[in-house]
Amino acid sequence: MSGQGAANEGGRWINEGVFALYTSESRALAMLELLVHVDDTELPPNLFVMTIEVDDSAPFYEIGDIELPADWRLPENLAPKILGDRIFSEQKFIAIKARSAVMPREFNYVLNPLFPRYYDLVKVVAVEDYQRDERL
Repeated sequence: MSGQGAANEGGRWINEGVFALYTSESRALAMLELLVHVDDTELPPNLFVMTIEVDDSAPFYEIGDIELPADWRLPENLAPKILGDRIFSEQKFIAIKARSAVMPREFNYVLNPLFPRYYDLVKVVAVEDYQRDERL
């Protein structure tokens, strides 16, 4: 929930050093996003699915298609990182809603743990064990 992992590594929508919690709109998309970023040897032995809820009053920034930089899906494109860093630094939005590069018709939500009242507005609803299908 702290965004430390993204701060350590960076991500498509933020640079290293920026705290963010990457989430997906579905369990399936979350697993797909995980699998494209790690190989089999890097997967932890125990996986969990965490369901979170964000208060309806929390403001989201939706990145519109017109704002998507050219070749935004390429991992080496810095434009999405610059855009995300700017949005987070302004502290106006608790999260960015952005298309998934893996499944562009679906969305990921990148939460800003440094947003004022973040821990009042974002709640963990459930944490469940997940047994990965070994074919994945």
